[in-house]
Amino acid sequence: MAERDLYSILGVPRGASAEEIKKAYRRLAHKTHPDKNPGNKQAEERFKEVTAAHEVLSDPRRRKLYDEFGADSLRSGFDPARAEEYRRWRGGGGQPFDLGGFEGSGFGGPFDLGSIFEQIFGGGAPGRPRRGRGDDVRAAVDIELGDAVRGAEREIRLDNRTLKVKIPSGVSDGSQIRLAGQGGPGGGGGPPGDLYLEVRLRPHPLVRREGRDLYLDLPVTIPEAVNGAEVTLPTFEGPVRLRIPPGSQSGTRLRLRGKGLPELRGRERGDLYAVLKVVLPEGGEELRQAVKPLEPLYRADPRAGISL
Repeated sequence: MAERDLYSILGVPRGASAEEIKKAYRRLAHKTHPDKNPGNKQAEERFKEVTAAHEVLSDPRRRKLYDEFGADSLRSGFDPARAEEYRRWRGGGGQPFDLGGFEGSGFGGPFDLGSIFEQIFGGGAPGRPRRGRGDDVRAAVDIELGDAVRGAEREIRLDNRTLKVKIPSGVSDGSQIRLAGQGGPGGGGGPPGDLYLEVRLRPHPLVRREGRDLYLDLPVTIPEAVNGAEVTLPTFEGPVRLRIPPGSQSGTRLRLRGKGLPELRGRERGDLYAVLKVVLPEGGEELRQAVKPLEPLYRADPRAGISL
C-alpha cells in the first residue's frame, strides 16, 4: 500500500470529491470482487488493494493525513504531531526547535534526527522492542437479505477465535463492519489493529433487490385478480394483509411503503413491491370451456403496439 498512490489505485485525481471516490470504489470493487472472479488471485489482490485505498480516502481525517504526509501516514504507529514537528524542523534548515512537551524527557541541544524518526514511526529506545500499532485484518462475512433488513448477530471464527458480530440493519453488498481492537497484535506493547469485515449479501431465491426497494412475485387466482381480494403477503418482518384491487392485471405492482431495505445509520427505508402473477387453474377441457365466454370481452388486441 505504501508503494502506490492511493488515488491512482482508485483512478481518481487528488482533488476528487467524496462522491467521486465512492463511485470509483464501487465500480472497481464490483469488477474485481472474488465472487465474480473465482480462483483469480490477481483479481482478489486487486480487490484488496482497492478496498484498502477506499478505506483511507473515504475517511476525511485519514485522507487529510495522507494528503499531508503521503505514504508515511499509513505506517503503523505514525504520529502526525511529531511528523509535523519534523517537517517544521526540516523547513527551518535543520535548526533546533522548541520541543514543547518534551522538556522533561532528557533531550537537550539540537534535536537528534534518528530520535524523531523513532518517535514518529513507533520505535523505542535502543534494545527495546519496537512499539507500534498492530496490523488491520480483513475478512468476509456472508449474510442473508433478511439479516440486512432486520439486523442480526452472527458468530464468526477467526484465527481460532470466535467473535460475536452485530450486523446493523441497512448493510449492503460491499459494506464494511469495523471491530476495533480485534486485528493483529501491536508490537512492543502497542495497541492492536482493527478487524474489518466485508459484507457479502447472498441473493434471495424469491426477493429481488433494486437499491433499497424489494420486489416479490405474488401469485393470485383469476377470481382474485378480477373481483379483488385481501391476501396475506410475507415480509421479512412478519406477514401483512394486502388488498388486491378489482381488475388487477398480471404484472401490477402493489407498494408497501417502508417495508424495504433500511438506510444504514439513517431513518429512511425503501419500499416492498408485490408483483402480481395471475395463475391459471388446473383443468383440461373443463378449463377451455370455462374461458370461451371470455373471448368476446377482449375488445382490443392485447398485443397491439408491440414491435421490435
